[in-house]
Amino acid sequence: MTRTVLELHVLQTVPPSCLNRDDTGTPKTAVYGGVRRARVSSQAWKRATRRSFHDLLDPSELGVRTRRVAELLTERITELDETIEQAEAWTLAAEVVQVATGSKIETPKRKSDNGKGKAEPAPAPESKYLMFLSAHQLDGLAELAVKARGAGKDYLKDKAVKEQAKQIANGRHSVDIALFGRMVADGADINVDAAAQVAHAISVHQVDNESDYYTAVDDYKNRESDDLGAGMIGTVEFNSATLYRYAAVDVDLLRRNLGKGLRDDEPVAQPVRRAVETFVHSFLTSLPTGKINTFGNHTLPDAVVVKVRSARPVNFVAAFEEPCRAEPETGGHLLQASQALAAYIPEVERAYGLDGDAPTWVLRVGKNTEALSALGVEMSLPELVPAIGEEIMRRQDGA
Repeated sequence: MTRTVLELHVLQTVPPSCLNRDDTGTPKTAVYGGVRRARVSSQAWKRATRRSFHDLLDPSELGVRTRRVAELLTERITELDETIEQAEAWTLAAEVVQVATGSKIETPKRKSDNGKGKAEPAPAPESKYLMFLSAHQLDGLAELAVKARGAGKDYLKDKAVKEQAKQIANGRHSVDIALFGRMVADGADINVDAAAQVAHAISVHQVDNESDYYTAVDDYKNRESDDLGAGMIGTVEFNSATLYRYAAVDVDLLRRNLGKGLRDDEPVAQPVRRAVETFVHSFLTSLPTGKINTFGNHTLPDAVVVKVRSARPVNFVAAFEEPCRAEPETGGHLLQASQALAAYIPEVERAYGLDGDAPTWVLRVGKNTEALSALGVEMSLPELVPAIGEEIMRRQDGA
């Protein structure tokens, strides 16, 4: 069966930085090809990508992932009916979400006394884990909650109403839910399989973390009477790397996740194209914000290779199983990484009969990435995104 699978292969160099750190504050790493590599987790880059969606899409096409779903839903409930008090709206919201998802929404256990003899106000109910709901789903559940208020306390116990609530929570998924999926531990029937897969980014070369010893000066210190030492001292770990980043999107699954789409006045394939174009732009230009104020490591990819396949996706990280080594006469790691990737991709595709199967585009910057130019049609980002969208639209129209 013919499929439509989008692949993104990215080389990106970052200077001293700490994009993604572990519980000790150390930049994450992984051993690959027998050496230690810099690593940025897929979760970190998916989060950055999803945040970038807000700059490109209308809020109605996005979702919210939160434990405070009762508060979020309460805002919509009170907009629909201003006569509902907050406490009642919280209760309604909790009941509706529980019916729709099977998840318990309960008031968190907190001390009723703050230690000074004064009772704290009751907090809003919360989910035990993050709940991911689209704007359309939240609107639908808010309408159901207002209707339930007027219909009596047993309204939400009706079997047909319960089924309606589940349909609301499982229909008209937002772009981010359709791409990144959703897991509801207590309601597996409304889980959403992710259409996008994002690999952990790893450096194409060996990396050793370094440590920066820093001091901060007390601006108000009296130089004549006080000691001359620093007001604060500390250390922060960092590394620098040329990263190989990879993502794939199962466009057919994305189409199923989106269903008829979020707008009634457009072709079925149009939301798929918009979602793909948004993902491509956001994945390429986003950056995890770990220690960004400390290092200011605002780089963009040096090279991007994009393919649209009719079969399974292929990750080309094995091009760097033998780590690149910077040599004084050849410069840094980017040149070797580009040459290694340019040589490896055709070899794999030829060996597995994939050559000629996938339309390919290349976005690259500088002379060190010239080796990649032979892989496909060179384009700038403003040209690349709509070109991918047109290919996706062509395949969807033919589906």
